[in-house]
Amino acid sequence: MRASLDTNVIIHLYRAGLQNILFDFFEDGVIIYQQIRDIELENHGQNILSEVDKDIASGKIDVYTDKKLKEQSVFTMFENHVKENRILYGAGDLGEVYAISLAQTLGTYSLVTNDIKQGGPYMSLLQFDGDVMPFTFADVLILRYLLGNADARQTVKDFDTINDASNLKWTLNRQVVKFIKRFWSDPYKNEDTEWIQKLVDDNQINVQSKFEKLSGLL
Repeated sequence: MRASLDTNVIIHLYRAGLQNILFDFFEDGVIIYQQIRDIELENHGQNILSEVDKDIASGKIDVYTDKKLKEQSVFTMFENHVKENRILYGAGDLGEVYAISLAQTLGTYSLVTNDIKQGGPYMSLLQFDGDVMPFTFADVLILRYLLGNADARQTVKDFDTINDASNLKWTLNRQVVKFIKRFWSDPYKNEDTEWIQKLVDDNQINVQSKFEKLSGLL
């Protein structure tokens, strides 16, 4: 998968020093729009900006400028998505608008955002028809655990580190319950259930056993 990143998740993972989780999990790449780097992070993430720039320079983060979008003949499409998304989201959600619009324009399957408020990008994308799947950092940690790329103890540790670094006041137990509800017990879209079932089948994951082990640490 490839992921378009929202401002908040960049800040939260870099504050915790766990940004490599994104690069390891999204093997097809991590992308951001130039305005997120130049405006959103300049205004809200000065303390992590030098680390972000190192990862941009090394190619871990692929930055899309207007020039690059024009070279790929998709700039007008991107502009149209931005206009549409600005109607849907508030003026304070410009980073989310750019991240979603970039994902839609480039056919990127995933958006990673920690904005889970009602009417925000995460909840809206769960309910809208579309090809962009939203994930929070907690979703990524749970998926990484299910795939066997981290054990239960490491998952709890990384969640607590990210949660504490940005004072999010989330609980992993609540995030696991929401994850199970989204993908199995009460999905917003059948596509999500089909997607996770294919992931489980392809990787021969014993979901019940995995969640029992994780719950034992919560």
